[in-house]
Amino acid sequence: MELDPYVDSVRENLLASAGIGGEELRVPAERLAAALDAAVRLALLEALSDAVGEVSRDLVPGGVELRLRGRSPEFVVTSPVATPTTAPVAAPVTEETGDEGATSRTTLRLPENLKVRVESAAAAAQLSVNAWLVRAISSAVDAPVGGDRRPPASSGGSFHGWVG
Repeated sequence: MELDPYVDSVRENLLASAGIGGEELRVPAERLAAALDAAVRLALLEALSDAVGEVSRDLVPGGVELRLRGRSPEFVVTSPVATPTTAPVAAPVTEETGDEGATSRTTLRLPENLKVRVESAAAAAQLSVNAWLVRAISSAVDAPVGGDRRPPASSGGSFHGWVG
């Protein structure tokens, strides 16, 4: 996505507004317009980043990322890839279930080695870390309570059962 048309529009509007005041305002307005270039770009990137965050919350387990290449942002949309090892994803909470879909921010502190494993698992699933964690937490919360988590009984040196 090219930001130049938006930055140019702000610059043109500033210069047009300064033109009302005559020549003595035009020169300072041109200097101000040049100085505002970086600030306008940063404000646009922050707005895009906030929008991407809002959209990603609605696309779990998929998501949208905003990447910066040079001075141009680009959007990367990820969608879950169905594989035999993918755990079933819980249905998103909707108004019918009594929640307005509100989200909250939570700080999670992970040991570095676990963080690396989570990032690796998220990348393998082509998800953002946030989307992967939401999916994992949803699956854990929606799992049957009191399920049998004991190791399977052994018989003659081999094990039968499931791996969790």
